[in-house]
Amino acid sequence: MNQQNGLDERTGLRRRLLLKVLHGYFALSRGMTLGVRAACFNPQGEIFLVRHSYVPGWYMPGGGVERNETALAALEKELREEGNLELTAPPQLFHVYFNRRISPRDHVLLYRTEVIQTAPRLADREIVEAAFFDPRDLPKDVTSATLRRLAELSGEVKPADVW
Repeated sequence: MNQQNGLDERTGLRRRLLLKVLHGYFALSRGMTLGVRAACFNPQGEIFLVRHSYVPGWYMPGGGVERNETALAALEKELREEGNLELTAPPQLFHVYFNRRISPRDHVLLYRTEVIQTAPRLADREIVEAAFFDPRDLPKDVTSATLRRLAELSGEVKPADVW
């Protein structure tokens, strides 16, 4: 496992304000917020990560669960939108996290998935970069939360209850 500390995705006043505004909107429109993320592994054992335009660092793909949407439907939608990824096996729910750093009402479901990529993911206004990486050779700016989740998935540390 990569032993870097990771980039703190909450740095910078502008980013913190943007996250507060986005999650404020989500709190009003959804009540409790619920998100999904996935550790997506291809047949070679590489993990898929994305870099967004609006926050720094590399993340596992994911997003919010909308009203009248199941968590699995949200997961499949996010994998398709953020990576042109398709599941090759049923996703395995790994853990449920309370994400109090974002909101006092935010929870994240983390899934472990096996995927294939149907087409390269081209950059756009949301995703500026996306790729598969060897879990032992991750890009420089992987977020600290992503590194913690990978350590938990590999069994190096016990899963935390807080994102």
